[in-house]
Amino acid sequence: MLHIRKAHITDLAAITDIYNEAVLNTTATFDTDPKTLAEQEVWLVEHGAPNHPVLVAELAEQIVGWASLSAWSGRCAYSETGEISLYVAANQRGQGIGKQLMAAIMRAGQAGGLHTILARIVGGNAVSIHLHEAEGFQLVGLMREVGYKFGQRLDIYLMQKIYGA
Repeated sequence: MLHIRKAHITDLAAITDIYNEAVLNTTATFDTDPKTLAEQEVWLVEHGAPNHPVLVAELAEQIVGWASLSAWSGRCAYSETGEISLYVAANQRGQGIGKQLMAAIMRAGQAGGLHTILARIVGGNAVSIHLHEAEGFQLVGLMREVGYKFGQRLDIYLMQKIYGA
C-alpha cells in the first residue's frame, strides 16, 4: 500500500536518485547535471516552512516518488504563491502514484497558507499536463523555446491552480 508522508533527511538519497534519473533521461526538468547529496540537502532544508513542504511516496519501504512546493519568487508579494515539482521513479510510473502525490501536496499547500500554485511543464508532456488538469490546474501561458536539452529547443506550458477557484 502506498504511504505518503513528509520527507526526512534519511529520504534524501532516494529523492536525489529519482530526480537525477529525470535529469539524465527526460525533459521533465531543465537541469542538465545531476544533483549531489550536498546540493539536495540545502534544497531540503530550504523547504522547512509549512507552505514549502516536500512529501515522499513510499511503497514496500521504498521511496518511489516525491513532490514539493517551492517559493515562486523571493519577492515578498509572491509569498502565497508556490511552484510544484513532482517526480516518480521510472519503474513506478503509470501506476497512479503521481496522482496521489499531487493530491497530497496540493492539500499540504492549502493547509500551509498558499493561495495559488504554478507549474512549468515541458511541451509534449501530455501525462503531466493531464495530471495537473485533473487537479484543477488551468493553462495560463506558453513560453516558447525557453529551454535547450538533448539537442532540441523546448517550450514550457505555464499552468496555475488557485485554491477555491
